[in-house]
Amino acid sequence: MTAKTKARKVGVTREGDTHFIVAVKEAPEKGKANLAIIKALADFLGIAQSRIALVSGHTIKKKVFSIID
Repeated sequence: MTAKTKARKVGVTREGDTHFIVAVKEAPEKGKANLAIIKALADFLGIAQSRIALVSGHTIKKKVFSIID
């Protein structure tokens, strides 16, 4: 997944089976953008935010998330 922070337009774009581009308005400060990305992914996938876990990429644009059953 690729993160776009401080975006004008918020949204999720699917780029293949396992890659998404997520644009959020929040700045990458104190985890605010990561939380916004989780919310955007949950809304896009139609699942609860608690089912999405950030595996790697806490401080970079390339992130790996896991969907918990």
